[in-house]
Amino acid sequence: MSGPDYLETPHGRRLAYRRTDGSGPFVVFLGGLKSDMEGTKAIHLEAWCRAQGRAFLRFDYSGHGESSGTFEEGCIGDWAEDTAHALDTLTTGKLIVVGSSMGGWQSLLYARAHADRLAGLVTIAAAPDFTEDGYWASFTDAQKAELEAKGQIAMPSDYMEPYIITKRLIEDGRNNLVLREPLSLPFSVRCLQGTADTAVSTETAVRLLNHADSPDMRLTLVKDADHRFSDDTCLRLIERAVEEVSTLSA
Repeated sequence: MSGPDYLETPHGRRLAYRRTDGSGPFVVFLGGLKSDMEGTKAIHLEAWCRAQGRAFLRFDYSGHGESSGTFEEGCIGDWAEDTAHALDTLTTGKLIVVGSSMGGWQSLLYARAHADRLAGLVTIAAAPDFTEDGYWASFTDAQKAELEAKGQIAMPSDYMEPYIITKRLIEDGRNNLVLREPLSLPFSVRCLQGTADTAVSTETAVRLLNHADSPDMRLTLVKDADHRFSDDTCLRLIERAVEEVSTLSA
């Protein structure tokens, strides 16, 4: 496969992306924190969309994958800017946004600002507000002091090397919370969540379900599925969710 294409943003960042032409609604995959567009779910969804003649977009946020910058430089607001520019520039018409983990938070931020563009939304282990309700809420006094003094701390991960969590990431996260104020999602929403997920709890999934205002929103819990949500059964469920919200929007 040839290399990705690149998009320059108004904020001076260079985003790597891959786009497949096809019919709408345009399916967009938003990946998780420190993941990239070469992950199993993104690649599988691209192939599925291509086989069905559907338009599809995947891309790397700045500081992720093949895009410019480093992870430590970024924050939720930066990645929301990346998302908005990529979707506004590289897609046309109505969208079905598929957001995984942190990408679930990004999908909600985009939906809140651009509800008129969405035909439907699919989240996979969505992690809205995790900088505040996950990281900050779990920090010890010593960790909070270290964050204040050094501007960053290292957090262990079950899936890769430790995350470097910066003070800017925490503070910017507070400017982008979606579970504190009314959240209108005026389209069909399908939320997928594994019960064996150690990164995002089922309680988070239920909290989002109860908080959002949508005419048609459903949560599917998959027993023993973990945060990756990428075995054959889970991939079929993602396909089904995209197909369902696409059909309902027609």
